[in-house]
Amino acid sequence: MLVVTTENIPGYRITQVKGQVYGVTVRSRGIGGNFMASLRTILGGEITEYTVMLEEARRHAIDRMVKNASMMGANAVIMSRFDSSEIGQMMSEIVAYGTAVIAEPLS
Repeated sequence: MLVVTTENIPGYRITQVKGQVYGVTVRSRGIGGNFMASLRTILGGEITEYTVMLEEARRHAIDRMVKNASMMGANAVIMSRFDSSEIGQMMSEIVAYGTAVIAEPLS
């Protein structure tokens, strides 16, 4: 499945638009991770516990978006984007969304 952030796919022609597609995941860092992250805020620098969690969450959101697009009969997702928000003080919501399409290679 092709997933692109652009409106068009070079070398392909969009023959059908299947519709909006998305994948959602909500993550919370455990107590141990939150404790280590709190210590890192004192010392400064990257908070790797959260970086790893958010990278994994984005991958899961994309995987779910691709699964939904496949169930719609699409073979590509165009205009792919991410959105994120906080739920409470301990959880992050990550959404991957785009437009599911059928794209055919140009001859």
